[in-house]
Amino acid sequence: MPKIYFIDVTNRDGVQTAHLGLSKLEKTMINLYLNEMGLFQSEFGFPTTKHESAYLQANLELAKMGILQPIRLSGWIRATVTDVETAFTLVPDIRHLNLSISTSNQMISGKFLGAKTKEDILNMMVDAVEAARAHGAESIGVNAEDASRTDIDFLVKFALAAKEHGADRFRYCDTLGYDNPFTIYGTTKIMAENAGIPLEMHCHSDLGMAVANSLAGAKGTLDGGQDVYINTTVNGIGERAGNADLVATILAVIKSKGFAEKYELGNSIDLTKSWRTAKFASYAFKVPIPVNQPGVGVNAFAHASGIHADGVLKDPQNYELYNYNELGRGDPELVETGREICSGEYSGISGFRHIMGKMEVTFANADEAKMILELVRYANVEAQKPLVEEELLFIARYPQIVKKLLTLKPLE
Repeated sequence: MPKIYFIDVTNRDGVQTAHLGLSKLEKTMINLYLNEMGLFQSEFGFPTTKHESAYLQANLELAKMGILQPIRLSGWIRATVTDVETAFTLVPDIRHLNLSISTSNQMISGKFLGAKTKEDILNMMVDAVEAARAHGAESIGVNAEDASRTDIDFLVKFALAAKEHGADRFRYCDTLGYDNPFTIYGTTKIMAENAGIPLEMHCHSDLGMAVANSLAGAKGTLDGGQDVYINTTVNGIGERAGNADLVATILAVIKSKGFAEKYELGNSIDLTKSWRTAKFASYAFKVPIPVNQPGVGVNAFAHASGIHADGVLKDPQNYELYNYNELGRGDPELVETGREICSGEYSGISGFRHIMGKMEVTFANADEAKMILELVRYANVEAQKPLVEEELLFIARYPQIVKKLLTLKPLE
């Protein structure tokens, strides 16, 4: 039976959002949280971008150490031979890639300005897939940008060519959020049946339907006999109106009427990590979680009306589809209201040892404490805000990895 998997693209699509961004340490923490949740893959960055290379290599090192396992770490590049060669030059250990190229008539005429034909698009993609395999890629996803505005016959031809030349998945990109649940179901079912390749659902929320479209596209793919890989971002952060929200999409898959009874997850998801993951992303991006966000919004389990409050007190299932404990919520949050010592780029050794001591972290000697403090200072410079407890603990545990994350090599 075909199964459902989740690929999170926060560290690629999320960081492309206008006015937003993450430090390399924050991107690493996101990967760690996604791994703990049980996601199949994180699209963790851009292997053709020089300032990403040290971060990407450091995360691949964490994977070799067993820390970022079993999650896959995949890079996003354009579907060109040049990008493939650059990716393996800058990030030699990368093994999973998604290759992207535009496929719609609108993009061919409006983006490429008529300089490329559909045959050119096909040939570029095929050449890039073959190059990636030749360089040692273990898995390849091929992305059809603006797939929802691409005619279905060409999409099938494109996906068949990708499969024939070694691609493992075809990413159906509803780049502008143009689809609705009815159209995407029909299209993905046709794709799954006729191309015979697992599909990824990559949905945007320009019309507010990213989660619904992801679910409908998943159903079409599964009904067509293929595995489906749903793309998400934490808190739905993504270009323009955003992407399918990670927690909301998982909840839709496992809690919506009749869906979980008919379709299966390919691997176990630990929902109890949802709250912590969403909170960290909100802090890192400096974007508050909407109060009505499914599962993790402040009002997700709040009841004010008399009838609802009475009902939920008698039995939470009267007005709640799922319990807050399932999302990892419920513990009290402590806020310092008196004297507070926090870490910063100008922190001294005494204050730093006080903070780490509260987390039961000790150092072998003064030199080790000073070295970790120096890394914390640099991490604060990059993030431009105080680090959270788990970032501090990560720095203390893996200082050599953190040195790589904080290393930027200017152009020569």
